[in-house]
Amino acid sequence: MRPRRVLLSGLLAAGFAACSSTPPLVYQQEHFEVTSAHSRAYRALPAATCEAARRALLSQGYLIGAVRPDAIEGRKSFQHDANTHVQIGFNVVCVPGSGTGGESIAFVNALQDRYALKKNATSASVGVGAFGMLSVPVGSSDDAMIKVASETITSREFYDRFFGLVAYYLGPDADLTPVESKAFD
Repeated sequence: MRPRRVLLSGLLAAGFAACSSTPPLVYQQEHFEVTSAHSRAYRALPAATCEAARRALLSQGYLIGAVRPDAIEGRKSFQHDANTHVQIGFNVVCVPGSGTGGESIAFVNALQDRYALKKNATSASVGVGAFGMLSVPVGSSDDAMIKVASETITSREFYDRFFGLVAYYLGPDADLTPVESKAFD
């Protein structure tokens, strides 16, 4: 009988171990690459590149928040249906390029926040003499948009369209080149 108990406890332990295994953490799946969809180099000073980024965002209906010569923040809201709301937040940082001339690199990321409508029923409490408190549901509810997801947009095509519009506002002399750094030493 003893071998059966050992076998059974071994199977139970393996079963619990399989159930408790967790998927890899998000940061373990992160790849740091030399080229990125999130950056482009321009033949323009950083302040001019950020101004072009501001104009690009404004031309697409983004509300501009913080504005500095080297950074821009913008937001745009979308209401797909009565129960879902999506908001995209853009962050642009412009830094001098590695060359000696008037070059800059624009680093951009966009964050998509998703909200859902949540209904909360309202109830009222009434004191009833010897019986104590009585809670009675009332026919109304409070509606609130609750954030249900937040994710960095990773689509290369999405950023390519933005960088193309930045190049348009910089003019024909500012070429659009992907940032490719030298190999890390």
